[in-house]
Amino acid sequence: MEPSKYIRVSYELTAIGAEGNEHIETATRENPFLFVSGLGVSLDAFEAQVTPLSAGETFDFTLDVEDAYGEYHADFVQEVPRSIFELDGKIDSRYIYEGAVVPLQNAEGQRFNGLIQRIGEKHIIVDLNHPLAGKRLNFKGEVIENREATKEEIQGMLKMLTGEGCGGGCGSCGGNCGSCGGDCGGCE
Repeated sequence: MEPSKYIRVSYELTAIGAEGNEHIETATRENPFLFVSGLGVSLDAFEAQVTPLSAGETFDFTLDVEDAYGEYHADFVQEVPRSIFELDGKIDSRYIYEGAVVPLQNAEGQRFNGLIQRIGEKHIIVDLNHPLAGKRLNFKGEVIENREATKEEIQGMLKMLTGEGCGGGCGSCGGNCGSCGGDCGGCE
């Protein structure tokens, strides 16, 4: 088994869809995307392209739909009772509005996001497809760092993935919320 790698990359991500190309995000040198290989933090195909590269090497590759987030499935668009999103009989419009991406959880405890498409009087239409489903993804960037991960970095990343957070000491978010989404409790 190959040792886990601690990898930091800067990149431009562009989605290539039926409607044309769309800039999705930028991970800068100052706020890079970082991950530990082999833990499922990034797409497998992305990891396969980036892991063999050394610091300073550049990349420019496109992932096909099946190697990215899969096909778009119309049946993943669900009509759910409005009451699911209500607290004391009301919807908090700061968080629940058309176009909002909201965290959800199923009966088995699995967490995922849903896109609020429409809010009706009795039901809310939620799209459970990944926002990049059905699109090819182009990554163009540079490897900033690629080295063997320390035991602490692996443990910190695992804590982040299991929802325990890093408490500011794991180093997995670098204090800038670039890879933990701000939920680790240790970001500035």
